[in-house]
This record gives sequence, C-alpha cells and structure tokens, in this order.
Amino acid sequence: MLKTNFDRVVKLSVQGKVAYPAGARRFEVDAEGKPFIAPSIGGISYNVKIGDPAFGWAGDHVEPGVSTLVDEEKRYGFATTSYHFYSCVGNEAVVVTGDAKKKKGIVTGHHGGAEHVILDFADEVLEKLNMDDKFLVKGWGQGLKLMDYPDIHLTNLDPNLVNKMGIKEVGKGRIEVPVAAVVPGHLMGSGVGSLSMGTGDYDIMTTDRDEIAELGLDKLLFGDFVAITDHDNVYGRSWRRGAVTIGIIIHSDCLLAGHGPGVTTLISCVKPMIVPRVDKGANIGRILKIGRFRPPKKKRSGKKK
Repeated sequence: MLKTNFDRVVKLSVQGKVAYPAGARRFEVDAEGKPFIAPSIGGISYNVKIGDPAFGWAGDHVEPGVSTLVDEEKRYGFATTSYHFYSCVGNEAVVVTGDAKKKKGIVTGHHGGAEHVILDFADEVLEKLNMDDKFLVKGWGQGLKLMDYPDIHLTNLDPNLVNKMGIKEVGKGRIEVPVAAVVPGHLMGSGVGSLSMGTGDYDIMTTDRDEIAELGLDKLLFGDFVAITDHDNVYGRSWRRGAVTIGIIIHSDCLLAGHGPGVTTLISCVKPMIVPRVDKGANIGRILKIGRFRPPKKKRSGKKK
C-alpha cells in the first residue's frame, strides 16, 4: 500500500445542484465543416453512465450521470469554483433534498468550461431526482501526497481511491499504474495551456479518426483511467518529453475541431517515474461498483401465506 499523507488532508463540505442541460441556440460546425445541432452538457442523464462507450453518442461533450454546479449565472464565481475544486474523483456525494434525500453517489470527474462536477447514482436514485435537487459532497483529496515519491503530484483524487487503483511500486523511484489506454501527448487539444489542474479537464483530439482507431482509443469508456505520455500536469497542462499524466475519461467524444473525450487529471510527474500498464479493466466503475458495473439490486423474496 502506498504511503500517503491522507490523515493530514482536509475534508470539507461543498454543495451543488443539478445543472440544466445546455440548450442548443444555433448550429455548430464540426471538424469537417458540417453544421450540427445536438444534445450536450448538463442535466440528469438516464442512459449515459460510467462504463458506457465514450464514442458513438448522438451528442457532443455528453456527461454521464448527473451534472452539477452551484450557480449557472455565476459559473466562475467563488461558490462554483470552490465546489469544483474540493470535489475529488471518488468522493462521496449525498442527496440532501427531495424524494431521493440521503441517497449516496460518487464524484466521477470535473468538466472545465462548464465548471460541472459529475456524479454517479444508481438508477432508482436518478428516477427520484428533479432539477431542483442539491448534493452535499465531502470534498477530500486536494493536498494529497505520495510520501515516498515527492516528484509525483496528485490532484482531484480521493485518498481511498488511490489504494484501490492497483498502483504498484516497481523500484528505481517509479510506480506502475493500470490504465485502459495510453494516449500520445500530441493528441491532447482543448485545455492545453490551462493552469487549472485542480479543476476541469482537457480533451483528446479525435479529428484524425484513423489514428484514434489504430490506437484503440475509440474503445474508451466513461470512467476509464488513461495515461497521457509526454504531458506535464503539475504546474500547467503542457507537452514535456518524458512526463506522464494519469487521468480519467469524464465526457464523450466531440464534433468540434480540437476536442474529444475529456480527461480530468489525477497523477502527474515531469520525470518518467510513472509506468503505465495497459489493463482494459482499469475503470472507476469496476473498482467502486458504480455505473454499468453496479451489481443488480436483489429482489426481496416473500413467503407465501
């Protein structure tokens, strides 16, 4: 088990509400110059979940599960940015209003620009939610460190999830991290150059469909852990030879040029100290039994009178 400073990481409450789905006011133009109008970010998604394919949806930047924020009118205001920053992947989220009150879910990612925090809940909870419902997140993870690896930086990651990801120490100051796929750094697009590693995401560009298919990236699932080679996410999102970043897929493929499946970053090092190991099962859903990997609810057996 990796040694961390989990007992010194501050746990704070933050609270958000359901984010309204983005309304399409006009046509967009895709990377091939074709106009389109399609569903996009936000809302309570009933049929797009962790474990589903990130490709193939009749939409753009689609988010699995429940999209949340604090205030649509002040998307970059203090309250929303606080909610976005403290909510870490793997944190517990609790419904605090309405018919689904006290039901628990899991934070599965941040979406930058929209400033959404994405939550996973069971189907029976989704059916009880409404657009006015609110969620309390026990924000825990920012400031987390690997005590024996000071050059490896963690952000947006629940301390309990770290030791469930199958990370191994492999000697010479390196760790091995299971990932569903390896993404070459030259494919990273929208979000490169941002300084917001503690919030948001950045996109795998998918305009070159032949290369995406050749690399097997068209098989990515929501919730998959991925490695991005030659990319540094320590003090900014940038290309740096030898750097490695580990992230999680948080929204769907996109039609716009320079965009594609979104990656919330979790682990990064400017030195080649992170060794990716491809494991198609490296998905938060499998680890935490959420999304499509949630066990079916057992039916109660009643005795005949």
